[in-house]
Amino acid sequence: MDPTRIYADFQNLDDFNRLRLTSVGTIQDLARQGIELREGLVLTFCTDDADDEGQSDELRSEGIVHFNEDEKCWVAAIDWSALRHASDEQHREAPRARVSIPDRL
Repeated sequence: MDPTRIYADFQNLDDFNRLRLTSVGTIQDLARQGIELREGLVLTFCTDDADDEGQSDELRSEGIVHFNEDEKCWVAAIDWSALRHASDEQHREAPRARVSIPDRL
């Protein structure tokens, strides 16, 4: 499963702690993937981050798109407790090695 990921600036929040979907990277990702925002759309959002060794390891979270009437812009409500690193997904999806034990040695 390779979900569609959209860049978002996780520091650009509205008064309700939702991601504003106004950054250049967000707009470019949406255009490149042909996605038109609409109320209730669920997308996976990502932003740049690094692991403890300084290696690139983006942060990801699913979000539900809403239109912020006060600010006249699209936002995404995400579950901040469900924030994860890309490497967490890779470890979870890695195939398990099969070990075969011979009947006789």
